[in-house]
Formats: sequence, structure tokens, C-alpha cells
Amino acid sequence: MNFDAFLSGFRGTALEPWLATIEADIEAGLSLKRYGDLPRWLESLHALPELKPSLINLDSDTITVDGPTNETQQQQIEQALRGLHPWRKGPFQVFDTFIDTEWRSDWKWQRLAPHIAPLEGRTVLDVGCGSGYHCWRMRGAGADLVLGIDPTPLFIVQFQALQHFIQDQRVGVLPLGIEHVPAGLKAFDTVFSMGILYHRRSPIDHLLQLRDTLRAGGELVLETLVIDGGPSDCLVPEGRYARMGNVWFLPSTDMLELWLRKTGFKNVRTVDVTTTSTDEQRRTGWMQFHSLAQFINSEQPELTIEGYPAPKRAIVLAEAP
Repeated sequence: MNFDAFLSGFRGTALEPWLATIEADIEAGLSLKRYGDLPRWLESLHALPELKPSLINLDSDTITVDGPTNETQQQQIEQALRGLHPWRKGPFQVFDTFIDTEWRSDWKWQRLAPHIAPLEGRTVLDVGCGSGYHCWRMRGAGADLVLGIDPTPLFIVQFQALQHFIQDQRVGVLPLGIEHVPAGLKAFDTVFSMGILYHRRSPIDHLLQLRDTLRAGGELVLETLVIDGGPSDCLVPEGRYARMGNVWFLPSTDMLELWLRKTGFKNVRTVDVTTTSTDEQRRTGWMQFHSLAQFINSEQPELTIEGYPAPKRAIVLAEAP
């Protein structure tokens, strides 16, 4: 995978100082010593046929790449994409292959899109972006440059599978975490952190990191698990939560807003709270492992299998000082 064309877009912008370290961090993020499956994933990526699509749609619920193919090419596409299982975020339509991902990520986009500042012309960061579904939606909404970061190489390869056909060098997904963003960069107009905060041992530090990526007045779009309650309520699971072992803090929306104000954010407001359903997160032919239905109590679906409140997710917006 070559990221040079995308990184060239950093030159002459507030992102340019990052070029001093980013290539070394990308190389470390794709280390074969850490990810033994990477050669197999790359083999699937390289098996995709060379095709120029006649239709690319980044502004619909299903990211779509389409055009004429023959039977052999379509078989190559299907086999290559299935070699990148599991697909978590989507959906995608790649010629005749529909990737029915675990998450209906389009539902989340529908919930947040009416509330956020228009993305036209903006430089955008998506932290923990997975396969890049929302990055494509951001670009489709008019963002000038979209950078997604995620430390899981499989997701980078999945993004590259779409990029193989789309060839839009103003969108990139890199094998990085937020800790690789230079301190005080303050280069982004909008920053998304969705499904990340509850995985952080120190949520306050994560909010400070997010604040430092934003220009003054830039918008944070924060989506995370929450519980019902007031400004002093926060769940700290003693063991696993919905079978996830790395869940640390689930605040109420009042407490979450307080954290944001405490870290200097302005105009903090919760715009959506939705209980996650087994229609939005589920096992499919493209994600065949356990999913939400196996993580909640079948007799009391308002509880996880551990007895905690079932997953409820909030979207909170805030402005950087």
C-alpha cells in the first residue's frame, strides 16, 4: 500500500508538520511482527481486478461502486472481499457484490448528519474509523480532505479495497492511533470520535487529545456509550461489558457534557440518544462472529448478559476553544 498521493495533500496546510513523523508511524502500524494475517489480507487486496467504475456514489446509505463487469471479474471481486472478513462498518456495494456489514453505519450517519456543521470544504479527522465507511460519507458530504485513523490493519486494507476502485486521494485511512497526532496540531475543522471514548482508561485525556487536534472554533462530534442518570452518574463495569473486556467508563449524558466543559469545550449539547438494536448491529454473512444478540440478556433485553444496562449511544457536539 502506498500513501504518498494522499500525504502529498498535507503540504502547504496546517497538517504539513505531521509529515516529519507520519511515514515512520505508518510503517510501524503495518508491522508484520504485530499482524501475521497482514500478508493474507494484502493478497486479497492485490487480487482485485483493474476496473474503472462508471458510477461512484459516496452520498448514499450504501457506498456504491458500479459499472460493467464480466463473470470472471465479478468472481474475483467477491472472493477478494470475502478474504477480508469480518466487515464491521458499512454497507458497501462493490459492483455486483453487496457487503452487508455487522453495523448499519448509515443509521448512525442519519442520526448525526442533520446536527453537525456543514462539511463542505472542511478538513476532517475520523478517530477509530474502522474500514472508513464514515470517511467516505464525510467526503460525499463535501469535505475537502478526510483522514481516518485506526490501528487495526485489516480495516486499512478494507478501505484500500474500496480505494482501489474509487481512487480519491482526498480521502485516506492510516494505521495510526490518536497518540500519533502531533500534540497541539490544531489542524482540523471537524473531528469525529465515535465508539472510542469507552475504550479509554482516561476519558479526560482522550477529550484533551481531541481538543488539541481541532482549530479554534472547530467542531467535535463525539459518539459513545452512555447510561441513564444525572451529572454524578457513571458506570464502571467490574468485568466485561456486553462481552467486551476493554470498557472503562460509561457516563450519563449529563456527566459526559460536564467532562467536555471541564476540558474547555464550548457550546456542548447532546443531539441524540439511541438504544442500539439487533437490527442495527447483527451477525451477517460478512461478519459471522457473535454480535449484539449474543451480548444481551435474551429474557431481559434491556440488560447485557452481565446484568448491566444494555448499550445506549449518545451523540454530543462541542466546539473547541
